Amino acid sequence: MKKLPIFIAVLFVAAVLAFSSFFVVDERQKALVLQFGQIKAVKEEPGLSFKIPFIQDVVYYDDRILSLETPEIEVTPSDDRRLLVDSFARYRIADVVKFRQAVSTGGIRLAEDRLKGILNAQLREVLGADTITSNTIISAERASLALRIRDKSRIEAASLGIDIMDVRLKQTFLPEQNLEATFARMRAEREREAADERARGAEAAQRVRAQADRTVVELKSDAGRQAEITRGEADAEKNRIYADAYGADPDFFEFYRSLDAYRKGLNGENTTMVISPDSEFFDYLKSNSGR
Repeated sequence: MKKLPIFIAVLFVAAVLAFSSFFVVDERQKALVLQFGQIKAVKEEPGLSFKIPFIQDVVYYDDRILSLETPEIEVTPSDDRRLLVDSFARYRIADVVKFRQAVSTGGIRLAEDRLKGILNAQLREVLGADTITSNTIISAERASLALRIRDKSRIEAASLGIDIMDVRLKQTFLPEQNLEATFARMRAEREREAADERARGAEAAQRVRAQADRTVVELKSDAGRQAEITRGEADAEKNRIYADAYGADPDFFEFYRSLDAYRKGLNGENTTMVISPDSEFFDYLKSNSGR
């Protein structure tokens, strides 16, 4: 009976040792087996693995692609137009041994702090190059700039055991203190363009009005000339008719002319004529024969 508690205690210790001797590596992880801080084994394949209990420890690292948001930084392109750039990166731990040696017990937090420093330095170097302007950064070429930043950052991040998969420029905007000056310059440029457009429009309108005025003068002149020709032809036709009528019957023509003179001379209710009664003007009013 005394041996039973001892057996149970031995069995319990054996179970604890067995439980402490095995560990599981998830498919989303990589693991390092450490003995007194020294790396003894690297476990990159998922499954059950063995370690020496109480002597060796296991440190797990994420094997997935991770995201890193970098704080916005100010860059100065070649045109001296300062910009605030907001970016992010995607990375993964490619070499856990290098990663452990680089950050020790600092883990992901320390690694990301160093990675932010690398990315910010490359952002300033690439976006501040002599051939890069602010327009280039905000244009479609920003994708190629992001690739250059990724490639340069990847070389430095390799010493941390990190592989940078992608770098993207999320936002690019002006510092607050530059917005008002930039808006004022843009407004002045738009007002200058508007003034130029108005000046060109006024010049075009003046040309149109001058052409219209010249056309009106030409039309009036041509119409006046045509009217004079028509009146001349009508007068000529009238005189011809008068001449024909006079030649056909001179007496009737003189009678018609006298009646027309009476109509014009005695027109109106208050017409007053001072003329001798013996005047030839009244010849056709004195006798039935008109003589």
